[in-house]
Amino acid sequence: MDDQLNVIDLYQRADSKRINAFERKIKSDMVVDLHYDKLEANFEWLDIMEDTIRYLDNILRNPNRFIINEDEVVKVELAKHVTVESIKHLARNTNLIQEIDENDEVKPSKILNINKEESFDTYENRFIYTLIINMETFIQFKKKTILASSYLKDDKSLQYKGASMVGNERISIELNMKSSLHENKGDGGKDGENLVTRVDKLCQRIIDLKNTQVFKDLARAHVALVRPPLKKTNVILKNTNFQYAVILWNYLQEHFADEDKNEVINKNYAEDGELKSLFDEAFLMAYLSLLTLNKEEYDVKNMKERVMKQVIEKIVDLNASMTEEELKDLIGEQISIVKYKNNATMDGVENVYKKHIEKYITKISSMSLS
Repeated sequence: MDDQLNVIDLYQRADSKRINAFERKIKSDMVVDLHYDKLEANFEWLDIMEDTIRYLDNILRNPNRFIINEDEVVKVELAKHVTVESIKHLARNTNLIQEIDENDEVKPSKILNINKEESFDTYENRFIYTLIINMETFIQFKKKTILASSYLKDDKSLQYKGASMVGNERISIELNMKSSLHENKGDGGKDGENLVTRVDKLCQRIIDLKNTQVFKDLARAHVALVRPPLKKTNVILKNTNFQYAVILWNYLQEHFADEDKNEVINKNYAEDGELKSLFDEAFLMAYLSLLTLNKEEYDVKNMKERVMKQVIEKIVDLNASMTEEELKDLIGEQISIVKYKNNATMDGVENVYKKHIEKYITKISSMSLS
């Protein structure tokens, strides 16, 4: 296939006077109808939560904890444990001694009781507790908008009417054109599970996390939620489980208010700009194509072009060393001479052109025979 488009060749072969007459008389109208609807649903958050939740489970199954000592002075009969600290405290507080019997046994009225309890109220545990609550809130927010696929609907149509005249010839065209593009770009499905199933499974796993002893204890204690910026403790920095938790934490902080992007355009209008100009040109090319049905006019013009090409090919064949510039100069010089003669006609140009081409051919032939 030739690199040059056929329509370009068609235009170049057409009569310039005919083209000018057509363009001067052209009148056209165009109406455009657009319906564009694009929804970009983002499911990245769901992938991150699904990847991270097992690390949160690891943390809550093996939580950080510390021992809390609760000191309380109680009646002796209520004391559960008597420790070294209890004796030291009694020695410093002799007013708590009720009596010392004949065997030098000390009978206190009250004594220090120390209760030791484990607590999950660490910064790291409160961080995970807060993260789980944030996950729930984020999912509830997303449920209002996410249960729809990403899609693109792009429907375009136009009506074009044009008319023109070339001499007494009337030319008209009516064109209805439609374009429709509908694509589903992503529905949140993964590994054979649809979006609803994935979200439901994620919610169930979050419920499992909330049923762990750590989460229940922190909820009963109404611990303070962790606020950004997050403290980078040694555990949070070095523990692999916490490193994944931090990635999810940062993502939720940055994208909490994100919404699915929905762009809708509905327009119906009369076009009178560049688009109509392009269709005016297409109308012209359609007309020039129609002219090819006039075999006499079309074939004569093609014949002249073929003869011209054949002559040039013979000149080049006789003198292969001739450059393109030399050939252009030779022909251009002779045409210029004839054009600038006041009484010159196209027949005169052709005669001079023919005369000098024949003269040049004769010269080349005699040179080849010598």
